[in-house]
Amino acid sequence: MDIDTLSLAELKSLRARVDRAINSFEERKKKEALKAVEEIAREKGFTLAELTEAAQTKTRKPVRPKYANPADASQTWTGRGRKPLWVQAALADGKTLDDLAI
Repeated sequence: MDIDTLSLAELKSLRARVDRAINSFEERKKKEALKAVEEIAREKGFTLAELTEAAQTKTRKPVRPKYANPADASQTWTGRGRKPLWVQAALADGKTLDDLAI
């Protein structure tokens, strides 16, 4: 096929047909891969849903704060991660974490 001799309408039609063919090919390959993965899971005694559910990350529950700023009780810290500036300032002033405990 010599695409240089095609009109604009023919080229657009050809592009639409190629796009449909690509999408169809990708869908077939996805279905084949899904079928293969399901078969492997079944051979191992699982369903695909069980395996994908197990692979999902669990969301963590919020941690209760352990420390509060004596000057502003709305500022709290769980004790995890970096120390907030108010904790650093209190420690620099000679206080301990026990002094800031809730």
